[in-house]
Amino acid sequence: MTGLMRRSGVTDGKVHSLTPEGAGWAYVGFDLWRLSAGQDVGDMLDGREAILVLVEGKALLTAGGEDFGMMGDRLNVFDRRPPHCLYVPPGMEWAAEATTDCTLAVCNAPSPGGRPAMRLGPEGITLEERGTGTNTRYINNIAMEARDVADSLLVTEVFTPAGHWSSYPPHRHDEDDFPRITYLEETYYHRLNPADGFGIQRVFTEDGSLDETMAVQDHDLVLVPRGHHPCGAPYGLEMYYLNVMAGPRRNWRFQTHPAFERLMA
Repeated sequence: MTGLMRRSGVTDGKVHSLTPEGAGWAYVGFDLWRLSAGQDVGDMLDGREAILVLVEGKALLTAGGEDFGMMGDRLNVFDRRPPHCLYVPPGMEWAAEATTDCTLAVCNAPSPGGRPAMRLGPEGITLEERGTGTNTRYINNIAMEARDVADSLLVTEVFTPAGHWSSYPPHRHDEDDFPRITYLEETYYHRLNPADGFGIQRVFTEDGSLDETMAVQDHDLVLVPRGHHPCGAPYGLEMYYLNVMAGPRRNWRFQTHPAFERLMA
């Protein structure tokens, strides 16, 4: 697979619209909307659950006719506050009306249905520190394995300080061999502070059959179909990314690159 980075070219409206067919895989879908105050959007996904993440801004949200009211209180994503999120089961209409300028992510994956629409945050999400030294980063676990809030989706936010590495040491989750490792497709939606800078992400396999190094810009989307996928935030620039993962089972098990296992001790 080539073309793992999808550039952001729209500043008002739908920025990304990634389907499994468009990605060349089977599970993860991702839409991103950048809305001005007063704009509204809505959708319904057949056979696919969704987690709506208010990355920035405020919006009035409804799902299945239920009014969830005003959601969102993080006007700048780099405030690191837990995000407001809404789970929407397959076959249920949802709608959002922006009350401020708003960035709304729609993370989606296959689901048999049966769960109700429900708020997933900010309640139940606590910022966690992970790593040491220049591998330190900060995590908002929106819907990872420990929270039984979805059938397929695994969703998390990561804040990487300037000069630090993230998704590091390099690791992969591209085989269906639980509990040793699980197959999970993954997307990275990147934000940068300052917004006019760049970050680095490499996606590569140990045999060299896939090896792409990308200079990501604010609002870019990176696809990880397989292989290792570390990120770097240059000096003087913070990096944020929203991860969406899904596969045959809702478990995150990975293998560290053999050359970096010494760093896991």
